[in-house]
Amino acid sequence: MTVLEALNSAEERLRHIPDPRLDAEYLLAHVLGLPRLNLLMEKRRLLSPRETAAYDALVARRAGREPLQYIIGQQPFMGLSFRTDPRALIPRNDTEALCEAALALLSPGMRALDLCTGSGILGIALSKLRPGVQVTASDISADALALARENADALGAPVRFVQGDLFAPVNGETFDLIVSNPPYIPAALRGKLQAEVEREPALALFAGADGLDFYRRIAREAPGHLAPGGWLLLEIGDDQFPAVQALLSPAFDGITLIRDMNGLPRVIRAERKPI
Repeated sequence: MTVLEALNSAEERLRHIPDPRLDAEYLLAHVLGLPRLNLLMEKRRLLSPRETAAYDALVARRAGREPLQYIIGQQPFMGLSFRTDPRALIPRNDTEALCEAALALLSPGMRALDLCTGSGILGIALSKLRPGVQVTASDISADALALARENADALGAPVRFVQGDLFAPVNGETFDLIVSNPPYIPAALRGKLQAEVEREPALALFAGADGLDFYRRIAREAPGHLAPGGWLLLEIGDDQFPAVQALLSPAFDGITLIRDMNGLPRVIRAERKPI
């Protein structure tokens, strides 16, 4: 079987998922150890029996709606490659807007906290792209933190990881900037999301009846962990800006909405009010 024949067969098997051809190409490129675009130059290449069997197994997993990123085991974010598996949420390109907003406010010597770090993408990217910034990353999930530590070690990022419920593991500490992509999906949507999303950790997705549980806690607790003039940056859902703005307004000034690459509401930036 040639590369082209294998891709055509896989596309047919994956016709029930979004972008079947694209996923077929990513999976075969992974099996062959090639960049995806190089497949276009290898269309007539014959696959070995081992390659054919390996590809068939990966296509079967994807046909079962296992996320592509979990199958391949990696996902790019801010120009860095992160290990991905079911221990943590899959990194999204939309979250780069949150990272970029934080980078714009950071300079060497500042202290930053990545709250609900998951696979570590935000804290690690801040550490790598703003050398000299002291980054702490926290999460309640031991599994997620194990993955985040693996990513930090692989990328050589000097991030301090701590485990606990939101601010509990940094009790008594203050930071110049807090960044967080917390759970924000209403619990009623559980079981109604895209099949791939349902395979991600529920702990990282759902946040009470209205999706605002974590924002309520962060709005209440974050001021005690921010230096005067410190910044809070949060990823939000498409329609959550008014509600989160209202939660933050008692303790924060300069509350600003930042849109992602698709023009959708994605990030809220707020400055701690003077005491």
